[in-house]
Amino acid sequence: MAGAGRFEEIEQLLAPSLRAVVSARLLQEAWHGEVVAKRGGVAGVGRPVSEGAGAGLVRVSVPIDCREGEFALVVVVDEGGSLHGLQLAAAGTGAWTMPSYVEPERFFEQDVTVAAGTHAVPGTLSLPHGEGPWPAVVVLSGGGPFDRDETSGPNKPLKDLAWGLASRGVAVLRFDKVTYTHREMMTASDFTMTGEYVPYAVAAVRLLQGRPEVDAGRVFLVGHSMGGKVAPRVAAEESSVAGLVIMAGDTQPMHRAAVRVVRYLARVSPGMVPEAAVEGLVGQAAVVDSPDFSLSTPATELPFGLPASYWLDLRDYDPVATAAGLDKPMFILQGGRDYQVTVADDLSGWRAGLGHRSDVTIRVYDADNHLFFPGEGVSTPEEYEAAQHVDPAVVEDVAEWVAAVRGAGVRLS
Repeated sequence: MAGAGRFEEIEQLLAPSLRAVVSARLLQEAWHGEVVAKRGGVAGVGRPVSEGAGAGLVRVSVPIDCREGEFALVVVVDEGGSLHGLQLAAAGTGAWTMPSYVEPERFFEQDVTVAAGTHAVPGTLSLPHGEGPWPAVVVLSGGGPFDRDETSGPNKPLKDLAWGLASRGVAVLRFDKVTYTHREMMTASDFTMTGEYVPYAVAAVRLLQGRPEVDAGRVFLVGHSMGGKVAPRVAAEESSVAGLVIMAGDTQPMHRAAVRVVRYLARVSPGMVPEAAVEGLVGQAAVVDSPDFSLSTPATELPFGLPASYWLDLRDYDPVATAAGLDKPMFILQGGRDYQVTVADDLSGWRAGLGHRSDVTIRVYDADNHLFFPGEGVSTPEEYEAAQHVDPAVVEDVAEWVAAVRGAGVRLS
């Protein structure tokens, strides 16, 4: 369909949440820039490879031969044929493999259910072998409908982290986000970041505290990206949390950060981000800042097609101020090459609000990108397409920090 220029038909196949932010015009401009102009057009189509993507979805990777190179078209499809994901990826990116720093003989895993309200989500508990009780962490993934591993192409950064920590004597609970198992929630008129994260994180903390293998006074939150942003709000709700590990947590307002990121991408990967996409997002972000913005503002006028309730909740939340009001130790990590959450725009906020505290450790990993994958040079979306692993220094530092924090007594009702 793309090769024949039938982009309007492709647009009609998109799931509502994707159609809200992707138009036929954007599809056409991206296809022309990446496939026609850069690679000389399609010369042949290979055999698709399918794999389950959870929540009734299937991920299909279609190898594409071009006159000047090759790539893969990756789509995520539901049972009705709607597209929930559409991406041009590098060919032959491989599959996830176990990181070298994992020692699988030192831990085992169990399936668990994290229940909060009317929607429960499945999760995985990684437990070190031995008597314990072990310190433990609840892992919170970034913004978007991520699974428990924060799967991105061939990479599973939260699985890297969980297995690395479990190899070092830390119990880890990670779970699918409710927007991954119940994607319809993202278009609900009352959808918020708080509702997406907080009830499930609190339930996960209490689940760990009820396990005999876990030291109930040493249950921590480890949040990545938006998971790091929301971690202080979770800890404010659940006072028994022993401390916070914030990995690339953003402090800049999300709608403004989105404009900064899309402008960056238009500069480093102009074929992937047409100018129309930049202009559209700038206009949508301006609506969030408008004094006329309210719950009645249509989602179609807002970034990513998310409802007004989501943006109002975000606009009223200050993660740094919330964290500053907590009497809890914190470890704040930042990748030096991260273009999504940056040292200048986001880490500066954590430093200004918390840098003076002796119980707050702030560390920058100069070579790491947003997923804490080490690399060199300017970070681009293409570098996420190859199979990689979380920086071993990050895993070691988080494990050491958790081990060093003394717990507080927790009384369970």
